[in-house]
Amino acid sequence: MPPVSPPPTIVLVHGAFTDASSWSGVISLLHSAGSTVRAPANPLRGLMQDAAHIRNVVRDIDVPVVLVGHGYGGAVITHAATDADNVVALCYVAAFGLDAGECVLDITSRFPPMPAADAISAADLPAQFPGGPGSELSLREERFPEVYAADLPPQLTHLMSVTQRPIAHSALTSRSGAPAWALKPSWYAIATADRMLNPTAQRFMAQRMAATEYLLDGSHAVVLSQPDAVVAMIREAAGQSTGRGDGSELRHLV
Repeated sequence: MPPVSPPPTIVLVHGAFTDASSWSGVISLLHSAGSTVRAPANPLRGLMQDAAHIRNVVRDIDVPVVLVGHGYGGAVITHAATDADNVVALCYVAAFGLDAGECVLDITSRFPPMPAADAISAADLPAQFPGGPGSELSLREERFPEVYAADLPPQLTHLMSVTQRPIAHSALTSRSGAPAWALKPSWYAIATADRMLNPTAQRFMAQRMAATEYLLDGSHAVVLSQPDAVVAMIREAAGQSTGRGDGSELRHLV
């Protein structure tokens, strides 16, 4: 009988305009299932810097890792996992799965614009800031609920809008290296009601990486609105990639 790998640690990487608290529901469900979870802060200062930070987090873990990215976090895990040997699976949640030489804006410009396109405001970065001089981007508070999280309660979207973390514009123009999804099994949750990242773009990226697809009827904030479905995908990826079962009993959650 072949040896069974130890249970993987799940590393959750958030995207732009939010922080690691966006994974709160997912973390709670994974903990209830007995999984070890890490949810590091994504600096949002530039693709190379952000990927290096996440790569260091992963390298400090001495068991297999399932790396999960939401939104821009997908671009980060795509680049970070290329030389992280303990990453056994990649999970994308309404996320950017870039190819070699691509940047985030290449993807968004290839498909019809979304409502978020005119909801973004820019602020200048002082030269001494990481990634500066340049600008960083935020979502206008009054537009945040409709474009980012239309399926969440108003009190929660208001809190998210005033605590959002901006992203350096340069992070959206930095070009990715060779994609980790070309070497590692991948899963992709497509948010079909997303108003930030075009669902057609999501499907394009999922099919390009030959990912196992999950269709979720949710906004870009699907990690908060449907954490059970996101966890079902993560557990399937963890089970299939480490020989601990395929997680198929969880598909009814999607």
